[in-house]
Amino acid sequence: MYLQRTVKHEIECSSIGLHSGRKVSMKIKPAEVDEGITFIRTDLPDHQRIKADITNVCDTTLATTIGNNGSAISTIEHLMSAFSGMGVDNAIVEVNAPEVPIMDGSALPFVNMLKTVGTRVQGRCKKLLVIKKAVSVEDDMGTAMMLPASEFKITYKIDFKHPVIGQQSYHLTFSDVTYENEICAARTFGFLKDVEYLQARGLALGGSLKNAIVLNDKKIINKEGLRCPDEFVKHKILDAIGDLSLLGMPIIGHFIAYKSGHKLNNRLLQEILAHEENWCIVHHYPKEDHTESTLPLNVPAFSILDAINA
Repeated sequence: MYLQRTVKHEIECSSIGLHSGRKVSMKIKPAEVDEGITFIRTDLPDHQRIKADITNVCDTTLATTIGNNGSAISTIEHLMSAFSGMGVDNAIVEVNAPEVPIMDGSALPFVNMLKTVGTRVQGRCKKLLVIKKAVSVEDDMGTAMMLPASEFKITYKIDFKHPVIGQQSYHLTFSDVTYENEICAARTFGFLKDVEYLQARGLALGGSLKNAIVLNDKKIINKEGLRCPDEFVKHKILDAIGDLSLLGMPIIGHFIAYKSGHKLNNRLLQEILAHEENWCIVHHYPKEDHTESTLPLNVPAFSILDAINA
C-alpha cells in the first residue's frame, strides 16, 4: 500500500451541494503517477483545473475550499479523506458545480465508490513526509500539533456544551482497515439554530437530516440516531484526515488536536512546512522488490528513526 495508486476505472455519482442545495454531478477518473488529486470545474468555460494542495487553500470557513485563477471548489474534505483512507494518490475529479456533492454527510459513499471500481498500483513509491520535530498551533478555540512518531496516529478531543456530545476523545493508528471500519461512516453534525441562521443567509441550503446529524438544544433530531456513540469526534477525525491530505503525501507523525477545525488544521500544515527542520521527505525504499502483501498501509518499509534523526 506504499506504492502509488489510482482508480482502475471512471466512476460517477450525484447528490446535492451542501451550501447551494442544487444537484451536483461528479466523476472520478484515473490519473498518471505523481499527478496527485486534481479537481476540474466542468461547469466553467475553460474547465479550470485546481490541484488539491495546501498552497491552493483559499477558505476554511465551514469547509475546506481550494482555488486558483479565479475559480474554486469547496467542501472537498470528505472526498479527500476517502482518497487518503483508501490509499488513492492520483485521480482526476470532474465536478459541474463549485462544491463536491455532500452525499450522506460522511465519507462512506465515496469509500464504497472506490471499493466498487477498485484501485490499481502504479509501480512507483509514495513520497512520505516524516515529522522530525514537534510543531503546534493554537487559537482562541483550540490547539493542533504534530509530533514525531513511527507511523501516522491521531488523537482528537472535542468539548461541546451539549448534553448529547459533551467531551469525547478518540485515538487512532491510521490504516486503510481502521479508516474504513471506524472513521469513514461518521457524519457531519450541526445545531438546528446554526443551520437556520446559515440558511437565512443563503448558506447550508442543502443541509438536511439526510446528510447531517442535527441537534436542537437537548437532543438529536434524526430519528435513526447515531451510527456510533462517538460519531461526533470520529467525524472531526474524518475531516482532519482530509485536511492533512492536502500535503500531497502521507504523513508519518502523531496528530493531536483539541477542538481543532479546518482553519487550525490548515495553519498546522503551513507551520510544519515553514521550517525545513520540522520534517523530511522520504522518496524511496531500500529494497527494490515491494509487494502489497509485505507493505501494510501503516508500516513503512524503511527505518523511521533513521529519517527522524537524519
